[in-house]
Amino acid sequence: MSVFFWPEPSQEFAAGVMDPDRTSDSRFFICRRGRILITLDDNGRWCPAEASMLSEFKVQEEHFMGHLGDMGCYAVEVEVESDDEDRFADLRSRLEDFDRTFFNLVGRALQICEWHRTHQYCGNCGAPTTGHSEDRARVCDNCRLHFYPRLSPSIIVLIHREDEVLLGRNHLFPPDLFSTLAGFVEPGESIEETVRREVTEEVGVRVGELSYRGSQPWPFPNSLMLGFHAAYESGDIRCQVDEIAEAKWFHLSHLPRIPGKFAISRWLIDDYLSNRGFAI
Repeated sequence: MSVFFWPEPSQEFAAGVMDPDRTSDSRFFICRRGRILITLDDNGRWCPAEASMLSEFKVQEEHFMGHLGDMGCYAVEVEVESDDEDRFADLRSRLEDFDRTFFNLVGRALQICEWHRTHQYCGNCGAPTTGHSEDRARVCDNCRLHFYPRLSPSIIVLIHREDEVLLGRNHLFPPDLFSTLAGFVEPGESIEETVRREVTEEVGVRVGELSYRGSQPWPFPNSLMLGFHAAYESGDIRCQVDEIAEAKWFHLSHLPRIPGKFAISRWLIDDYLSNRGFAI
């Protein structure tokens, strides 16, 4: 079985912390309390801002993220006048505007700005924090505790048995939309243990062989989604009522409405369709 990789090969992004001198190629990911400034190119696709746009806002913090090719990338948190609030949007609401590379980088920018804004004081003793001289970290001035940007590992899994897949719908989904199952990794668990626990908790079945298929950064607010195929082993569907509104087995030739191609849940489904010889 093939393994898919996301994102597809494109311009290589090299992460960094130490801020080099800006160049004319530098670009800026302008953020405002969890939202991104919407700047579109001639094709209607999102693109980062040039340095000249920074003069339109009061800059609070600027963070060097790394290089995309020769282009230095900066996450910038700004204050805005009330009239400018509608120039910013929630990333989830504008997914169609982004290619995969810029989706990743906007997610990185939003998470870095949010981490910096919410870690000005130590969660242990309450003293102020300051930036680390070399790492992307905040350091408590009093107890020296270090705070790094948070990342929450999560699993997402397609359960299959021959030409059928088990899909579920949580309570927030539209009535006709089904997807793969997902859940957060608990302390002390391996990724594989999380897959088996989440499947049993959410739909009551047990799975056997697991196949890792790929990953996707998902900044809502700070997840890294680790995707699996899992072979059905035993059990009848029994939905976890507070999580899953409905779950069913679907034949690959008669799938319900499923997520769009931007999401890892769809890649997992398409990957299995391809492996079983069905058209995508």
